[in-house]
Amino acid sequence: MDATYRADLRELNELNFQRFDAKVEQRFAQADAKVEQRFSQFEVKLESRLTEVERQLAELRSDLRTEFHTALANRHTSLLRWMFTFWIATVLAVLGLYMR
Repeated sequence: MDATYRADLRELNELNFQRFDAKVEQRFAQADAKVEQRFSQFEVKLESRLTEVERQLAELRSDLRTEFHTALANRHTSLLRWMFTFWIATVLAVLGLYMR
């Protein structure tokens, strides 16, 4: 009888382990699905935010380019004014020396 009980107990334990193993695998599959879903949501949010950052950087780049060209044009205009003022003063001084 001992051998029969042992065999029955072994078979019962194996069946219980198989059910336990199936439940564990099912729970791991559910956890994997949740993690996968959260990663997909994270990827969507990340892509959205990166797109927004890229748009803002493009806008900033455009603004900086405009400001740089405006500043460069103003500097160029100022330099031309000083140059003409210097040359007119120089020509008038030279003419003044020759007219004496």
